[in-house]
Amino acid sequence: MYTQKSNLILSCLLMTNKATEYFKLLKFRLSFVVAFSSAIGFILGRMDSSFLQVGLVFLAGMLVTGAANIINQILEKDLDKHMKRTAKRPLPTGRLSVLESAVFGTLIGVSGVAILWFVFNPLAALLSLLSLVLYGFVYTPMKRISPICVFVGAIPGGMPPLIGWAAATGVLGVEAWILFGIQFTWQFPHFWAIAWVLDDDYKKAGFKMLPMSGGKNLKTAIQIMIYTLLLIPLSLLPLQFGMTGATSALVAVVCGVLFLAQTFYLMRTCSKKAAMSIMFGSFLYLPIVQIAFVLDKV
Repeated sequence: MYTQKSNLILSCLLMTNKATEYFKLLKFRLSFVVAFSSAIGFILGRMDSSFLQVGLVFLAGMLVTGAANIINQILEKDLDKHMKRTAKRPLPTGRLSVLESAVFGTLIGVSGVAILWFVFNPLAALLSLLSLVLYGFVYTPMKRISPICVFVGAIPGGMPPLIGWAAATGVLGVEAWILFGIQFTWQFPHFWAIAWVLDDDYKKAGFKMLPMSGGKNLKTAIQIMIYTLLLIPLSLLPLQFGMTGATSALVAVVCGVLFLAQTFYLMRTCSKKAAMSIMFGSFLYLPIVQIAFVLDKV
């Protein structure tokens, strides 16, 4: 009896450990941010949406993004071993095999696309599939080829609110492209700030993320500033096209100015500390502005 109980406990522990590794594959925080943006786009496109509908869009976003992240980790499993930030992931450590990861990624990716197709509409499903392919099979291998990978990665990175709007309305009107434009442009200071902070780690894997030769220099800082500056007029377009009101426009401008001020510090110092400030600022900017859009429309 004691042996049976011990075996049962051991089996439960093994299953729990395996489930934990599968969860790590999803990159939950990243997937959550993406799914949140999809839900924002859906709510803005259909203000009378139910909690169930918003929840299903959010779930689909989590599943499709998780699948894209798994593709990324499968393709980079050998490279991840060289970087301190990624060396302990499930694939580099061997806690999950490529086959296990591929099967899991396929299941959740198909499930996410299916939810969008059958519950909402084919347009949203096809857009989500496109974003998965671009991120997993185009952006990922390009990271070792050219800094243009950031532009390529910004396309699927900017698509979540576009997909949410498509799920709500079934069309891609100017409003959807405005939401895409804001999130697409935000990707550049966000990506490059992360690349600046993690430059030493990225170099070990051969990733070419920073835009200028020499990497952490004034020219790169200026590019970060330019894209951050562009966010200010872009964030006023929802007001111009009647998507939201003046309150959220004011919030967006204030957040944009504060975000922009951080880039001046980077231009002055070209320091890791300044890049880290922009990185954390980018994490705050997008959800605050998107929540302001929704609350203002409500």
